[in-house]
Amino acid sequence: MKRRDFLSASALALSAVLLRAQSAERPLTVGVIGHTSQGNYGHGEDAVWLKIPQTKIVAVADADAKGLAIEAKKLGGVKAYADYKVMLAEAKPDIAAICARHIHEHRDMIVAAIEAGVKGIYIEKPFVRTLAEADEIVKLCAAKGVRLAIAHRNRYHHVLDTVKHLVESGEIGALKEVRVRGKQDQRGGGLDLWVLGGHGFNLATLFTGPAISCEATILVEGRPATKADIHLGDEGVGLIVGDEVHARYETKSGIPLYFDSKKGTWTTGTPFGARLIGTKGVISLQVDEEPLAVLERDGKKTAITTAGIGQPEPIKEIKLINGGHHGAVRDLLSAIADKRGPLCGPEAGRETVELTLAVFASFATGGKKVTLPLVDRLHPLR
Repeated sequence: MKRRDFLSASALALSAVLLRAQSAERPLTVGVIGHTSQGNYGHGEDAVWLKIPQTKIVAVADADAKGLAIEAKKLGGVKAYADYKVMLAEAKPDIAAICARHIHEHRDMIVAAIEAGVKGIYIEKPFVRTLAEADEIVKLCAAKGVRLAIAHRNRYHHVLDTVKHLVESGEIGALKEVRVRGKQDQRGGGLDLWVLGGHGFNLATLFTGPAISCEATILVEGRPATKADIHLGDEGVGLIVGDEVHARYETKSGIPLYFDSKKGTWTTGTPFGARLIGTKGVISLQVDEEPLAVLERDGKKTAITTAGIGQPEPIKEIKLINGGHHGAVRDLLSAIADKRGPLCGPEAGRETVELTLAVFASFATGGKKVTLPLVDRLHPLR
């Protein structure tokens, strides 16, 4: 199929999905779960449903009374609950939007939503704290037929199909390695790995395939980290270590994957995301930026759009599709209707958790190489 024909087919498929959803007897109801004092409501995962005609918010839950009142008004005066379990039982939403950013609550919120009989879940990243929690949720979703999508919103960007085509056709030569970086701000190191590294990992493994090993170096103020440096991280991530992390993963494809983050080294132009490094050029995937993809070759940087290299972007709403979560929500609605897995489902979430915890598992062995999947499904720093 020619590239132009492929894009046309993709657009037609998306239109068909939206028309099918619009023709439903009633919109799918949404129950929003947040926690004002525990990360609020993520990055817009609460209000996006107001802009999707196939959905209707019917309730919101927040343990913080003041935050709950503000959020209920923001969402159109929907019924407010202090307890998300009560909300799930009484409102019986079709979809649970789990927006709390602090991940120590994610597992319990997801399980409660599944037990309440939801059809779908959209959850803020990072996914969950341990591989044991991820394993449990993967099994529950499969057993109950629940479609769970994770808010690694760049994964739903339509330009990724274009990038895959360019890499496969040799536009940057042979792909030699993929490098992921966090934001490297005040969270640099272990917290950056947890909170933002997953965005890059989720894009990188589309091109490298799954990782089979990891070896990592973790530093604190330039010296090798020790057990005495282990501490509780912010945002409910649990135990972390290091303000500087350097990790190398071997993958099934043989293409190595790297992660790097050093606290306080962010500058304008620092590539937060994933870089696909080939023998003839580089494609930089700039997380949460538009354009998402940029070709670096012959000393020049050229934007990549869904129409190709250096071409105007034909999709007018591309910023909403990516940054506004519209692509993720549309994919979730399609997954529910078609009874398929979302583009970034619980298995993908588990993969990002494993790539994160593998760094700490290597540290726990003194920086030795650890094989994946990890045998220990709990936290390696416990």
